[in-house]
Amino acid sequence: MSRPTWSALVAGGAAVVFTGVAAVPAGAAEGGVSFTRVSVNGGKPIVIGVTEEVEVPASFRMTTKLKYDFGPTVFPYRGKPDTGDRLYSSVITSDCEVVDKAKGICDFKEWLYIDPRNVDFGNEDAGTWKTAARVFLAGDASDTDDKNLPLQVKRATRVTANASPEPVAAGKTITVTGRITRANWDTHTYQGYAGRTVSLQFKAEGASSYTTVKKATSSSTGALRTTVKATVPGTWRWTYYGNSTSGAKSSTGDYVAVR
Repeated sequence: MSRPTWSALVAGGAAVVFTGVAAVPAGAAEGGVSFTRVSVNGGKPIVIGVTEEVEVPASFRMTTKLKYDFGPTVFPYRGKPDTGDRLYSSVITSDCEVVDKAKGICDFKEWLYIDPRNVDFGNEDAGTWKTAARVFLAGDASDTDDKNLPLQVKRATRVTANASPEPVAAGKTITVTGRITRANWDTHTYQGYAGRTVSLQFKAEGASSYTTVKKATSSSTGALRTTVKATVPGTWRWTYYGNSTSGAKSSTGDYVAVR
């Protein structure tokens, strides 16, 4: 497996620096290459926190009879595929899995890595990105294709839950509290996420799934609080379903015994 490391800045439209390969001048791209069957993260949003490196799986098919020196790869971008902002710290691309040697058809697997500690991006970069595919050809040329595949990049959320009292008499009221926070990519911390509609869910003892009981809105600090009657033993949790810039998340469940 080849391990090309690509360093990239996301802000300011900085050009990508390729280890051991000269940068290709604008307009040097050539035809003769097609990329199909492109998939990034299985079509799911890319959710990024503040310290944890995120691994994003991808796959694609490349068809070409041209010789190439480096790559190929697919990657998220904004602006223009060749000169715009790109979102990754490094990338690993597998060797060619030959589909049709005579026609130059290969399948590839890829792993994009995004480290929020090392990639220069901020809160404004949450939202929709595009996908491009690129290969460096022999003779310092390249081929870059815009695949017209949108990617949702989201700020990670965290949710906590606590139900009390524990245990409780049947039919009595319990209070379920918690807090929802969201990754701030500018400060690399999690901060209270105000004004969010969060679902209180319950899973009865012996059941296999949660059911939404009611909803609550987070305070200015992200705090959650509501009351509900406990009739049977089970587990309570808060679930946030996310939005266009923030990831979905459920808290760890809190079990309450009912006597």
